[in-house]
Amino acid sequence: MTNIPKHNLIVTIVKKGCCECIIKATKEAGAEGATIIPARGAGIHEQKKLLNIPIEPEKEIIFTIIQEHKTEAVMEAIIEAGKLNKPGTGIAFILELKNVAGIVHLVKALEQAEK
Repeated sequence: MTNIPKHNLIVTIVKKGCCECIIKATKEAGAEGATIIPARGAGIHEQKKLLNIPIEPEKEIIFTIIQEHKTEAVMEAIIEAGKLNKPGTGIAFILELKNVAGIVHLVKALEQAEK
C-alpha cells in the first residue's frame, strides 16, 4: 500500500461571515476544501449588550484537513485572510492527525504518481 502523507487539522474560529474569504485563501494555498460549523462565542472582546441583555456573538468554525507539508502555507493564508494578527478577529490552531480515513482520491493520486 502507498505511504499516505501525514495530515494536520487546522481549526479556525472567526466571526460569522468571515469564512468565505478564508476558505478561498486556503484553496489558493493548497487546501482542497473545508467544513464550516456555526457556533457561538464568549471571548473577552465580545461583551456586547442590547437593552442590558448579553448578546452571544455568532461564530463560524472552519475545519481544514491538510497534508503536513502544506500546513504552514495554509496557516499563513488563514492568518492573512482572517486578519488574525489583530485582536478580536479570531483564532486558528493546528492539530496533528494520527490517522485519516475518507481521502481515497488522494491515495489514488499518490499511487498513480508512483507508477
